[in-house]
Amino acid sequence: MAPQASIPTAANVLGTIGTVFWCVQLVPQIWHNWRAKKTEGLPALMMVLWAACAVPFGVYSVVQNFNIPIQIQPQVFGTLSLVTWAQILIYEHKWKTWKATALVTAVFVLCGAIEAVLIVTLKGPYDRGVEWPMLLVGIIAAVLVGSGILPPYWELWKRNGRVIGINWIFLSMDSAGAIFSLFALVAQDTFDVLGGCVYLVVIILEGGIFASHCVWLIRTRKLQKRAKLLGVSFDDLPEARIYQDKKAETVTQSYGSCDGSPCSAPVTSAAEPVELEKELAVPHRIYQSGYSSDASETYLPGDLESGSMGTPTWELEK
Repeated sequence: MAPQASIPTAANVLGTIGTVFWCVQLVPQIWHNWRAKKTEGLPALMMVLWAACAVPFGVYSVVQNFNIPIQIQPQVFGTLSLVTWAQILIYEHKWKTWKATALVTAVFVLCGAIEAVLIVTLKGPYDRGVEWPMLLVGIIAAVLVGSGILPPYWELWKRNGRVIGINWIFLSMDSAGAIFSLFALVAQDTFDVLGGCVYLVVIILEGGIFASHCVWLIRTRKLQKRAKLLGVSFDDLPEARIYQDKKAETVTQSYGSCDGSPCSAPVTSAAEPVELEKELAVPHRIYQSGYSSDASETYLPGDLESGSMGTPTWELEK
């Protein structure tokens, strides 16, 4: 496909909106990581692949003479991806700050140099009608940006579809940036199919992440309701920990240990589940302020639903 001869106003406006989203989409994630001082659930490979995809994507958009905002997108996108990668190295992999900064800076310079060389090298042949090198560059960009969204799916699988560590504002802004950028390509005089595929891949895969967490919320709605009733977080609820532990052994009463580790042995007799329930009693969690003066009284996880405690006023132990 020949480079764009002129850029309609609508394409520039839509491209600018998309660029604004993609200029700041990772800022909420970076802020979230910094505040929490952890990046659990946010794959380092995701950010490495995104930083790498900025090189061919930048070359492709410049040589194709896309509107200026879309030419800027890959540069900002790659830079923010490298910053987020540095945070993962520091918070998750316990790298020293100077070491992570030095590595990321070196990668940044290397990526910039490679992109500049490729633009100078490929623009001449492309202007003379040799299109296959740019087609190859565009395919590599599409593969890398799509591959970057695949590592979170591994994290989703490990947690039964639950999203951990990914900031929802970041994900929403990233999807919005891809949507407006896709519309910008549609508004151009000629639609670039390969460039459009890059944005479409982002929209579809990120939509899958949203859908996965929504399904998880539906499947765990009873556990979340129970946690709210007891005044504890979802992760502090013993039943929820067992549900989230994919490696827990299946037992008759569907109970594991309170610390989330797998059960030591399967239940083989009628007496063993009773003993297991005793071990799973939740001490110092709640007490009946209307019936008991002993704040350390222990109740089993099923007592509240079974009604064996009556209808007391529940309070959290201080």
